[in-house]
Amino acid sequence: MFRVISLNANGIRAAARKGLFDWLPGQQADVVCIQETKAQHVQLTDDCFRPEGYHCYYEDALKKGYSGTAIYTRHKPRKVLRGYGDAEFDNEGRYLEVQLGGINVVSLYLPSGSSHELRQEAKYRCMESFEEHLKKLKRKRAEYIICGDWNIAHKEIDLKNWKQNQKNSGFLPEERAWMDKVFGDLGFVDSFRTIRQQPDAYTWWSNRGRAWDNNVGWRLDYQVVTPGLRDQVLRTEIYKAERFSDHAPLITDYDRSLGS
Repeated sequence: MFRVISLNANGIRAAARKGLFDWLPGQQADVVCIQETKAQHVQLTDDCFRPEGYHCYYEDALKKGYSGTAIYTRHKPRKVLRGYGDAEFDNEGRYLEVQLGGINVVSLYLPSGSSHELRQEAKYRCMESFEEHLKKLKRKRAEYIICGDWNIAHKEIDLKNWKQNQKNSGFLPEERAWMDKVFGDLGFVDSFRTIRQQPDAYTWWSNRGRAWDNNVGWRLDYQVVTPGLRDQVLRTEIYKAERFSDHAPLITDYDRSLGS
């Protein structure tokens, strides 16, 4: 079995204060992908930010306190890739990849466009360049697990108030059509939906109102996999017993071992 956890921490230091690193050892994950670290790695001096038993990698944004990704892996990578080749978004620390031999795992944080129109335009630029990168990944021999906050709810089932959000970033027709392409023409697979078709399964809740209490959420976090892993998803869970962030950890077990 190969267990992968993905979490947008919305500030890794804040998540640590809320108990993330107390919870993590008991999960026995092979790989942990974190997004929105909001820290430079030199600021993370506490031992908790380098969990025992893991090789730990951080990819920081140039701008302090912004974006950033991390990966903890029990298996020493053959190679670590920082960025995917688009300077605008690589400078924001949005992509980190570990190549483990047979399975490559990515921690991905696609931009949000909700703050203003210029950020939505940036989001579209990122989607365009990342699509070209996905095409390159498909040509490689290894299987891929692309974990992270994609900042798009793909279908109506993926957010509670979909009717009211059709003109809002994260559920725009152009964004949803792009996800259709990722899971259609490009051939990638939404691992969660291979075994979980139930509604009301969300990974992010607004801090406004009582969204968490009423489960008025969005499914923005995915483990997107190459077709060879489609039938190897054993179990997937959105962990909600504790709150480390405004996002919830997405835990997926694969019937897979390195090199198989």
